[in-house]
Amino acid sequence: MRILAVFAHPDDEIGCIGTLAKHAARGDEVMLVWTTLGELASQFGAASHEEVTRVRAEHGAWVAERIGARHHFFDMGDSRMTGGRDEALQLARLYARFRPDAVITWDDYSAHPDHRVTAKIVFDAVTLARIPKIVNEGLGDEERLDAHRAPVRIYQYHHPLSEFPSVTIDTSEFFEVGRDVARYYRDFYKWQWSDEQYLATREAAGRAASVKYGERFNLRAAHLPASAYLG
Repeated sequence: MRILAVFAHPDDEIGCIGTLAKHAARGDEVMLVWTTLGELASQFGAASHEEVTRVRAEHGAWVAERIGARHHFFDMGDSRMTGGRDEALQLARLYARFRPDAVITWDDYSAHPDHRVTAKIVFDAVTLARIPKIVNEGLGDEERLDAHRAPVRIYQYHHPLSEFPSVTIDTSEFFEVGRDVARYYRDFYKWQWSDEQYLATREAAGRAASVKYGERFNLRAAHLPASAYLG
């Protein structure tokens, strides 16, 4: 499988690290994507955009290496995302290149507008990526992309208000990877967040599905083909 995880800011991915690491360990191709650099984090102070980009490149490389993934940053502007067509088109072109089977992203109810907007363009990009005239707008012949028309499943962070079915992934064997990534960001942001608190969130997610540690999502799907049977 090809698994794409798309989030707004570095650290947003903590809730699915075990899932991504598990897929990578199985041999699936995994890519971690951020729509912004998270440049408004207080830790950057008055640092230049170039310095923020350099630091975030280090963050992305470290996390991607820890889980066995590739990574990519867009620069759509921390707290400046609009959810417009141009942002969705940037993501659709990435779909056309990477050709994901599944995408993990934010839920639709998060308090941060960048989170909600990222979830929106993740879903919008599925349809845009299917249309050759759209993904190739303004591109030269040497840049031409093949549309990505395969079905794509969207796994959003679980939220109790979601209308979509809940899915739990057993990440018990990969809790150390998630803990390490949480520690990495904790040290950068100076969070008052312990290993015990992180593991408690994974235990709570797994409890309903009778596993030690889990990560929960709500499943959306777009353009799925007909099935012969329910199973």
